[in-house]
Amino acid sequence: MININQIIKEMDLEGDPSKHRVVVAMSGGVDSSVTAALLVEAGYEVVGLTMQLYDYGKALQKKGACCAGSDINDARLVSSKLGIPHYVLNYESIFQDQVMNDFADSYLRGETPIPCVRCNQTVKFTDMFDRAKNLGASAMATGHYIRRKTKKGHLSLYTGVDPSKDQSYFLFATTKNQLEFVRFPLGLLTKDETRSIAKRHGLNVANKPDSQDICFVPEGKYAEVVRKLRPGSIEPGNIIDVNGNVLGKHNGVIDFTIGQRKGIGVGGRKGVDDNNSILYVIALDTQKNNVIVGPKNFLSCNKIKISDCNWLIDLINETEFRVLVKLRNSSQPVIGTIEVNFDKNLAYLTFDKPQFGVSTGQAAVFYNIKESSHILGGGWITEAPNKSADIQFYNA
Repeated sequence: MININQIIKEMDLEGDPSKHRVVVAMSGGVDSSVTAALLVEAGYEVVGLTMQLYDYGKALQKKGACCAGSDINDARLVSSKLGIPHYVLNYESIFQDQVMNDFADSYLRGETPIPCVRCNQTVKFTDMFDRAKNLGASAMATGHYIRRKTKKGHLSLYTGVDPSKDQSYFLFATTKNQLEFVRFPLGLLTKDETRSIAKRHGLNVANKPDSQDICFVPEGKYAEVVRKLRPGSIEPGNIIDVNGNVLGKHNGVIDFTIGQRKGIGVGGRKGVDDNNSILYVIALDTQKNNVIVGPKNFLSCNKIKISDCNWLIDLINETEFRVLVKLRNSSQPVIGTIEVNFDKNLAYLTFDKPQFGVSTGQAAVFYNIKESSHILGGGWITEAPNKSADIQFYNA
C-alpha cells in the first residue's frame, strides 16, 4: 500500500506541502475522490473543481457516467467530508463545441472518434488547467492511472502500475507544458488499493462502479446521439459486398465502424465457403452512403498516416525509429517503424505485421520499444488503407 511520503514524492513540489495549493479535478468517481483525500492527508491545501458538461436537469437523471448530475453531487459530498472547498464549472458551451460536435462530425465522416481524448485535450487540460492556475495553484491533480517522472532531466509519462487501469492511451495529447503543472498521484496504485483508501477515509463513493459510457452517450448508443446532434444529415444506403452485390439496406453509415462483425444486418448466404461466410465492415463510403462488407482478410492494413502528433520526448534529428504502438485502448501494443515529418507535424507508421480493423478517427499512441512503459507521444489516425482500397466499384 502506498504511503504519504510516496504521494509527496509523486507530487514533485518543493518544500512543505501546506505551502502548496493543489486543485483536484473531481468527477465524482472514486479515483478523483481518493486523489483529493490523499492530498489532504499529505497536508496540501486542496480545492476541488468539477465540470458541468451538459444540461444539468437532464444530467440529474443519468448515473454511471463522468460529470453527470449525480456525480457532481457525489463530488460535493466528498469535498464536504474532506473539508475542502468545491466549485462547479459550467463548461456546457465549450464541451458542446469542442467535444460533442467534433464527435458527431467525425462519425459522419465514417471515422471512429474518441471524445474522452478530445475532452482531455480541450476542456480538462486547457480550460480547467487555466482556471486552476488562476486560483493560484501550484499544481492540478487528476485521478488518472498514469505516472509522471523525470528522466534524464526531462519530464516523461509512464503507464500506470496497474495494467488493467492504465490510461496512457487517453492522455497521449498531454503537452510538455501541461506536464509541468499536472500531477497523477494514483499512478502507483491498483484499483483495489484505491477503493481500500476510499473506505479508510469513509468516502461515500468507495464502492461506486466505474463509469462505462461516454458521458453524453446514454447506454453506449452512439448513433442516437449523432442523429440528435445532426438531424437530417444521415441518409439510408446499401450494404454491398466486395463484388458489388447489394446484400441489404441500412439506416445510416453512423451505425457502423471499420472492423465491425456483429449487428451488420446481413443474414446467411448460400454457396459461400467458410472462409468468406463471416462478414466484416471493411469500408464506409460516406459519399454514396454505402457500407462495404467482406471477409476479414480485406481489413489487412500495413501502414497508417498519423496527424496532429504530440511528442513527449525530444527527437532532435531522429526521423525514423522503431516503436510500440497501441491502436485502441483495449488492444496490445504492436511493433512498427515510424517516419516523422516535423514540418507538417505528422508521421507514417509501417507495421511489422499487418493489422486488422484499423479505423481513422482513432489514436495511435507510441511507446518506447526498449522500455514499454515509457510513453513517447501519439497522434490521430487520418489514413488507414486496407485491402478494400483496391476495390473501385463503389467509388465509381
